[in-house]
Amino acid sequence: HSRMPKVIIAGAGLVGALNACFFAKRGWDVEVYEFRRDIRTMEHVPGRSINLALSCRGKTALEAVGLREYIVDQGVEMFSRLVHESDGIHTNRQPYGQPGEHIVSINRRHLNEVMITQAELSHNVRFFFQHKVKKVDLEKNELVVEHDGIEVIVEGDLIVASDGAYSAVRRSLMTQPRFDYQQEYIEHGYIEFSMLPRNNDFVIEPNVFHLWPRGQFTLIALANKDHTFTVTLFAPFHIFEQELDTKEHQLAFFEKHFPDALKAIEPERMLARFAEIGAQSLISLKCAPHHFGKGLVLTGDAAHAMVPFYGQGMNCGFEDCLVLSEALDQAKENIPEAIAQYSSTRVKDAHTINDLAMYNYQELRDLVNHTSYKLRKKLDLTLNRWFPQSWIPLYSMVTFTRIPYSEVVKNRQWQDKVLARIRCLSTVSLLALAIPAAFKLAKHYRQ
Repeated sequence: HSRMPKVIIAGAGLVGALNACFFAKRGWDVEVYEFRRDIRTMEHVPGRSINLALSCRGKTALEAVGLREYIVDQGVEMFSRLVHESDGIHTNRQPYGQPGEHIVSINRRHLNEVMITQAELSHNVRFFFQHKVKKVDLEKNELVVEHDGIEVIVEGDLIVASDGAYSAVRRSLMTQPRFDYQQEYIEHGYIEFSMLPRNNDFVIEPNVFHLWPRGQFTLIALANKDHTFTVTLFAPFHIFEQELDTKEHQLAFFEKHFPDALKAIEPERMLARFAEIGAQSLISLKCAPHHFGKGLVLTGDAAHAMVPFYGQGMNCGFEDCLVLSEALDQAKENIPEAIAQYSSTRVKDAHTINDLAMYNYQELRDLVNHTSYKLRKKLDLTLNRWFPQSWIPLYSMVTFTRIPYSEVVKNRQWQDKVLARIRCLSTVSLLALAIPAAFKLAKHYRQ
């Protein structure tokens, strides 16, 4: 009886916990090392709580470990963007896709807890909380972990790094030749507020993604199952420092730009939140390759932290878990072969969605109000209705399919070319009609 392979997972966040579920299902021995305490026992979890938008890629990964239905039931479906104008009265609804297509607003903490509990149901899975991953010994493929001030060495057949944007595992790789890495903090930060229920009900409409685009800065709101909303203000740091530095400024800013949102958040609670927390920063990072040697692989934010403006950070991270699992199936669990295969497809896709998330930021804070943007959105959805297989809008390809991200961009470039050609042809046909008419007119006047 040969022993099962052993996998060491660094990090028990969203991607680490889902990786644990995948390897549990495979029957491997699984050890997960997490720096924080067990979040299931904590009253308040520090760190990000930006609500998560679960879409096709994430759902497919959850489906593979039997969690899709339960998780989706715990979320709130969103069918369109609801864009709020500056006057605090008018709104404009922009459907995400065809009727019925939607994304799901999910609570980060709840999702994380469910996946840890699910993984632990397998007798072959163990979580070690308050164990800080320090580094990897790349020669021996061992993880150096610190617990209670004492360093321990853990080894396995495969090390999976899911230890986030500031990954200690990835840091160990940065000393290696031919390992590429780049990071960028964007000039915008964010701060979160919440809208509480009134009379046990949502204070604004729940089944939409609320958006207050104001050019340089933007506010968003997503509903939670408990009738609250998580509200996030994204703005350049200089605005936080110069225009949101005092209570008077904060109140005046919200009254001017987001009067309807302010009513729902309530001024005192908004001011209390500013007093309690400063603006948090946002990082975007890329690296390549996503594997090293014969037994180490990077997943989730450890491989590709992105800005949150396409709602794909978690979905891409969950798809990593699925792609890694598919690669192991294909390679019949030959680890070196599987991780090389995973890396070869995943790097270009991760780089692509990273760039798309950056581009979408401009769209969310500015372009959604442009007439040309709205026309293109309508045209894309109309063509999609007529040619559902061959014309899928960019947002739909990213959100409602599993088409690899790198293919998505190629398809979009093809669509742009087609539309440019049509525009060109229609201009030519107009000219073809206009020139004879102009000659006739000129002739008429000469007479």
